[in-house]
Amino acid sequence: MLSGRAPDRDFLTGATCLVVGGAQGIGWAVAVAMADHGATVHVCDVSEDSLARATEETARLPWPERLVLAECDATDRGALERWITAGHQSAGRVDVLVNNAAFVRWEPLEIMSVEDAERTMATAYGATLYATKAVLPLMRAAGRGHIVTVGSSVGRVHVKGPSAAYAAAKAALEAFTAILQIELRGSPLHATLVRPGAVAGTGFFQHHVPSARMPRLADFLPYSVPPDIARGVIRALRSPRDTLDVPGYLPALYLLHDLFPTGLRRLMELGGPGRRDYAHRSWHHHITGS
Repeated sequence: MLSGRAPDRDFLTGATCLVVGGAQGIGWAVAVAMADHGATVHVCDVSEDSLARATEETARLPWPERLVLAECDATDRGALERWITAGHQSAGRVDVLVNNAAFVRWEPLEIMSVEDAERTMATAYGATLYATKAVLPLMRAAGRGHIVTVGSSVGRVHVKGPSAAYAAAKAALEAFTAILQIELRGSPLHATLVRPGAVAGTGFFQHHVPSARMPRLADFLPYSVPPDIARGVIRALRSPRDTLDVPGYLPALYLLHDLFPTGLRRLMELGGPGRRDYAHRSWHHHITGS
């Protein structure tokens, strides 16, 4: 199940890592990868089903004691802060925070309820704000720390298809992390923004986003699976960087969007809706911390 380990695969031994929204998809892959590198990883999630599946998988790992799962609604500031406090008190340190909470309703704004739009922002931006504010003084006191926030390419490229509320929430995370990086410059603390493109084999496509809401052009572009993101996060923890884009073609897409936004939007509308099946892509047996 675990393969491709680097010689310094235990570089997180002794570290305490927190993953908000971590019992499924990208968050779970990142949590397992950090545990594979020696960290004790505290995972919170609001989904009982996801927590149950993660608990079953944890029991099959060679080091189940490294993963500590808990139910927590990340939009509840008090509950989230209590979970972070408990994680800190367990070892007296917080070395890594991964902000990955998300609420997805992939609908046009006219159809989407105001309540769902508000919850989208509260889950992505609100939870990131709460968690980051809670860990910053702990990291400052310890003289070390790394905050990883999972954004999205849809917060950077604005074309037909995505939910306006979801894109706005991810754009907020982009701006939030960019300013945080400026504030942390020259300190031993780091912040990294992760911007995935299409990530197949997750609940995102299995339950929320039909392929028809993707542009036809995306059928011909590379996609990723959660372990791809996890490997990138591990590299960023080893060698801090401001942004991590997966797949690697995304920066070229951003440049095209900046230079020719209207042309890119027209290009994305050619050929009608997407046809690739992103939902049924197996990846669990590819989990690796390399």
